Amino acid sequence: MSKNNDKKYQKLLLSLVMDGLGVLTSSYAVILLGDFADVVWAPLAGYAMTKMYKGNEGKIAGAVTFIEEAIPGTDLVPTFTLMWIYTYVIQGKKKTEEIIDIDIEQ
Repeated sequence: MSKNNDKKYQKLLLSLVMDGLGVLTSSYAVILLGDFADVVWAPLAGYAMTKMYKGNEGKIAGAVTFIEEAIPGTDLVPTFTLMWIYTYVIQGKKKTEEIIDIDIEQ
C-alpha cells in the first residue's frame, strides 16, 4: 500500500476510535456521569475534528461534531466516520473525475 493509503486508513481507525469514545461518554453508557462527560467531550471532539480535517470542511465538521456531542441522545451518530466517508469516498470520487489529461506537443 502507498503512504497515502496508509494515512487514509489510519485516519479511518482514529475516526472509529473517536466515535467509540463519543459513545462511551454518552448517557447510555454511564448513567449520570454521561451528561457531565458530554460537557467535557463535546469541545474536545469538535477541536479534534478541526485538526483531523483542514479547511472550511474541517471547521464545519468541528462545529457539527460539537453540537452533536453536546445534545443529549445524539452521541450515537458517528460524525468522525461520516466525515471520513465524505472526504475519502464521496470527495475522492469527485477529485478523480476532475483530473484532465493534457497532451503537450513538442
